[in-house]
Amino acid sequence: MAKKTKSLGTVADINVTPMVDVMLVLLIIFMVITPMLQKGISVDMAKATNTRDMQDADKEDAIVLAVTRDGKIYLGSDPIAPDQITTTIKDRIADKLDKTVYLRADKNAKFKAVAEVVDNIRAAGVDSLGLETEKRVDTHHAAAAPPE
Repeated sequence: MAKKTKSLGTVADINVTPMVDVMLVLLIIFMVITPMLQKGISVDMAKATNTRDMQDADKEDAIVLAVTRDGKIYLGSDPIAPDQITTTIKDRIADKLDKTVYLRADKNAKFKAVAEVVDNIRAAGVDSLGLETEKRVDTHHAAAAPPE
């Protein structure tokens, strides 16, 4: 005797389990990759109103020094001693046409540490020194300005 199987028909429910699995994997990938995308050491920079854009500071071959709140100095993401700054910068700018060095200092860093780094950078013979800041958003004057 042969059995006849019943057809269940099409299932109208959406199976979201594979989609959730893919989203969780993507979330984990972004959580791991995002910190690696930061270039150098992050510092809480001072805010300024009259800033100038420095796109060259984001280039791969840009020389960026950072002074943290506790006075530690980093060249890119590598720690460096203050007495090594001048010779290291001289070596890095020797074959470059653009002899610009960028400095990111934490707004709570001691002035003495920042001044010492600036002095050592200038001793290396750089053409220009860019002090990086964040642009201050002045909402008080923007609201008071008449429309054009």
